[in-house]
Amino acid sequence: MARPHIEPFVDREVPFKKMALPGFPRGMHYKMLSLDTDTGACSMTVMFEPGYELPPGMSYSEMELFVMTGYIEMEGKQHGPGTYICLPAGVHLPAMKMPRGITGLLFYNYGEPSFVESDADHPLAERDKMIKVNAYDEMQWSSTNFFPATAPGCMVKILKFDERTQAFTFMYCMTPNFWQDNISYHDCAEEAYHIWGTSWMMQFGDLPTGGYFYRPPYINHGAFRCKLGTLAIGRTDSQLYNHFHFNPWSTLEENRERAGARMLAWKPDLYKWVATGDHNHPADFEFPHAHFNEKGARIFHHHDGGDLDHNHGRSRPPAGGKRKRGK
Repeated sequence: MARPHIEPFVDREVPFKKMALPGFPRGMHYKMLSLDTDTGACSMTVMFEPGYELPPGMSYSEMELFVMTGYIEMEGKQHGPGTYICLPAGVHLPAMKMPRGITGLLFYNYGEPSFVESDADHPLAERDKMIKVNAYDEMQWSSTNFFPATAPGCMVKILKFDERTQAFTFMYCMTPNFWQDNISYHDCAEEAYHIWGTSWMMQFGDLPTGGYFYRPPYINHGAFRCKLGTLAIGRTDSQLYNHFHFNPWSTLEENRERAGARMLAWKPDLYKWVATGDHNHPADFEFPHAHFNEKGARIFHHHDGGDLDHNHGRSRPPAGGKRKRGK
């Protein structure tokens, strides 16, 4: 997610704007929290006016909705505060009504907000990845499973986990008098919104209800404390690992190098993967850039003057020797 560092931001300090994109019925309002200007992916606080109705339809971008106040009527059922819906791209939802209006959080993950009327899924849609749950009533808190773990007193509910990227969406709470005295950074981008409560962070002070941040990788944050407790929703774009330390003045470059050194020590095989052209593959030290064709014969590649040439061998190298490069 190519978004700028936003920290802190409080949505109570800015007015709602009318949603004017094609496809969206009138009566939807938003406050932009963060935006990827390259793709249109974004995070928003949203408000739907009382009586708002949305016909059956789908989005061309994966969408996540979290209801903070009010309720949605859908298929004869009411879905109130705490409702979380993850709608993969192309999966359609039935008609929705908001008799009294709602406020919530709306995330579009890979493209700009879109809505297309449809009573059927797109042929390529992944309906099995759709999620609909009331996170308040239907899920229990658990201790943080981030590694290394945060200080005691921070608990989570995992709403969505992407097995392909290890990105995840989660609710978290900090109990009254929570505190953590170290500095941390991550290899992933992360964002969070305070549904309720105020927490304090050394870099800027208090973040109240309606507070938000979007933090790119390797940015220092902490120490933390929370006097009365906080309820929030957070998201990452890949695996979250807590790099803890006690130097608030370390730079992005220093943090990145430290994280890379740790990864090299833990997973050295990752550093044997090399980029050739438009794909990555493990390095082969005997034949640095070799593949096999469908008949099992090696196909050899080599770099020549910085460009990638593809030389196709007839078969395997002759016994007792190696094929000469370029032959």
